[in-house]
Amino acid sequence: MQTQITKLLNITYPVLQGGMANIAEHNLVAAVSNAGGLGIIAAGGMNAEQVRAEIKKTKELTDKPFGVNIMLLNPEAPQIAKVIVEEGVTVVTTGAGTPEPYMKEWLEAGVKVIPVVASVALAKRMQRCGAAAVVAEGCESGGHIGELTTMALVPQVVDALDIPVIAAGGIGDGRGMAAAFMLGAQAVQIGTRFLVSKECIVHQNYKELVLKAKDIDSVVTSRTTGHPVRVLRNAMTREYLKLEKEGKSLEEMEKLTLGSLRKAVFDGDKAGGSFMAGQIAGLISKEQTVAEIIQEIVEETKVVMKERVATFTE
Repeated sequence: MQTQITKLLNITYPVLQGGMANIAEHNLVAAVSNAGGLGIIAAGGMNAEQVRAEIKKTKELTDKPFGVNIMLLNPEAPQIAKVIVEEGVTVVTTGAGTPEPYMKEWLEAGVKVIPVVASVALAKRMQRCGAAAVVAEGCESGGHIGELTTMALVPQVVDALDIPVIAAGGIGDGRGMAAAFMLGAQAVQIGTRFLVSKECIVHQNYKELVLKAKDIDSVVTSRTTGHPVRVLRNAMTREYLKLEKEGKSLEEMEKLTLGSLRKAVFDGDKAGGSFMAGQIAGLISKEQTVAEIIQEIVEETKVVMKERVATFTE
């Protein structure tokens, strides 16, 4: 299954693992890369030396390519940008801002920069500043989201750019991957399904909430603040949405969410944690190894695409 992205990144399968803050650490990252995809260390919430340590730990577990995701609002972003070059990381994905201040240094070091975008305008800007590809992420995804759906966003970004596009948001099986290819994407980025992988370090309560989720069990909070976030419903989200509806201040609402992602990931706090997950959670019903997940998705994709071609040929 070779595409422009597999050739660009020197990976076997066109599957990238999302840069999930507090979740995508060396164990998950190495497992994805060893299985033929591209594992991505999530630098969100880390300082530069913590990122350096994660890079070194990942190198001990795999000799395959892997990347680092930087949330550019992180105050440590300038230092992390330098660590990436110093440690010889070959791929960077970015979010929550523009990587332009770091592009010259990265490109000179041979780093392939792949920004996550939620609009055509931002995608065009990233191409102009030297991005090797972009991740077009629809609002079906977990965590911080834009407004456009994957189905609407991906083909518009594909039409607007000359560089490869990776589809993200609402992709959790071979049907989703095949659909992404039909929309013009050269790869997919997957987050939510990897949450329930055996190598993922999230609390078992987190995994169980994903596994038991129904199609309507995700909700978007913080729309009124301009920074919408998709999470699974619980007591915290119900209270947050109530405060939003009442027009409470950002400071008052943020008291509810302070440290809530860590409560979900490490403590499994079902009431007070922020369980970020995409709408695809309702499709996920089993815990598997990373290798099993990737192989299953790839094989399903091949079958689906062959069946559809045969149907239309007939």
